[in-house]
Amino acid sequence: MEPKDYTVVKIEGEYAYLRPDNGTEADDLFIAMALLPPGVDIGTRLHYEMLCYTVIV
Repeated sequence: MEPKDYTVVKIEGEYAYLRPDNGTEADDLFIAMALLPPGVDIGTRLHYEMLCYTVIV
């Protein structure tokens, strides 16, 4: 999978919805919070590459 940037748009319990940059609600990705870096909250920007999410500062 190619590198992508996401924004956390919603958190429901132990799961987060990630929206790709230039994406729509239909493109949202549903993922377990355990796979994301500590401290992730709504509005956090993430970079995905090589099966790893990192926070974009």
